[in-house]
Amino acid sequence: MPQIIYHNGTMQIDHVSIEALASRYPTPFYCYSASAIRQQYLAFADAFADLPALICYAIKANSNQAILTLLAKLGAGADVVSEGELRRALAAGIPADKIVFSGVAKTATEIRFALSKNILCFNVESITELRQISALASANQQTAKVSMRINPDVDAGTHAKISTGKRENKFGIPFDYALQAYQLAATLPGITIVGIDMHIGSQISKVSAFDEAMQRIMELIKQLQELGINLEHVDVGGGLGVTYTDDDPSELTLLAEYSRVIHKYATALNCRIIFEPGRFIIANAGILVTEVIQVKPVQDKTFVMIDAAMNDLIRPTLYEAWHKISPAKQAAPDALSQPVDIVGPVCESGDYMAQNRPLTTVVVGDLLVIHSVGAYSAVASNTYNSRRLIAEVLVDGERDQLIRPSPSYRQLIELDSVPDWL
Repeated sequence: MPQIIYHNGTMQIDHVSIEALASRYPTPFYCYSASAIRQQYLAFADAFADLPALICYAIKANSNQAILTLLAKLGAGADVVSEGELRRALAAGIPADKIVFSGVAKTATEIRFALSKNILCFNVESITELRQISALASANQQTAKVSMRINPDVDAGTHAKISTGKRENKFGIPFDYALQAYQLAATLPGITIVGIDMHIGSQISKVSAFDEAMQRIMELIKQLQELGINLEHVDVGGGLGVTYTDDDPSELTLLAEYSRVIHKYATALNCRIIFEPGRFIIANAGILVTEVIQVKPVQDKTFVMIDAAMNDLIRPTLYEAWHKISPAKQAAPDALSQPVDIVGPVCESGDYMAQNRPLTTVVVGDLLVIHSVGAYSAVASNTYNSRRLIAEVLVDGERDQLIRPSPSYRQLIELDSVPDWL
């Protein structure tokens, strides 16, 4: 991202130096570039500007209210997977008729709330859920607009924990049962069929997987049309990969290839196309700023111990995710590096940000920047070891603002309640 670069020997995000931010916000903290978010969203929108497209940002990637508000002002809709995310989208100014509700286990309470807001549609994940939505809608003389999420049994070639479109994954209605699901939906009270949906995984870097999935969906759409079931939209999901390492393809190159795949089918679809990007919009717009607490040489390796931990950023230990890590102060061109393990203070051997990673010499008090943490990072943080959730900051040009404070220890402890009888 051009918004996160070295300038005069120190790293900056937009036009604010990391050192200046660290003087105002205690480390560790997340920081996002508003201009980078705008850049990514508009690049995605431009790739499909000639189509009847709706971009529903996947809130699960990063649900901070400031970021949702920024995207709402750009015209984004939302893909939500819980009542909480739906409430966040509405509070940020995203219209209900731009919101799709996904998720494999929607509760009755969540369904009733979504019905009361008249959202764009439910992405239905099972026959059981379809019947439940019908019962709840018809009991209140309401109509639920539904789109069947079809599992096309396509291997997206991504990490096993973020694959969603294979037969063995828990998501969606199996392809072989899709026609049955639509035929049932056409007979149920309180149900209006409006679309078809798929989502085959996350961080997908080979667009051939999207092409294969689209071919299967097109086959199904043709069969539906023969049965007299016509669709208002096709939701092609999200999952487009981003650049984490130098070996990953360029994001813009990948977007162009993806756009060609979608355009190949757009004329035959002849309906609205819904996209659900999350990671692509936000991942590389975010950094995690952390301070070196100790440098500990032991036998054949050196541990660089930082104040950020796995409870703040779980991706390296959960997904074996690789994140670029840079000193906030630019090293000299001839500076030597050595392999180190960059680890946090949590009492788990899995608490690491990088292992055997080349790093120039750092000392206690130095700042490190962990890159590409805008997506699936702060949203997955927790308070393990009674560590406070860390702050989040938004930078826009030369402006910066705290957009989520770190709670105090008192606030953390007061979440608990001690029974009177103890």
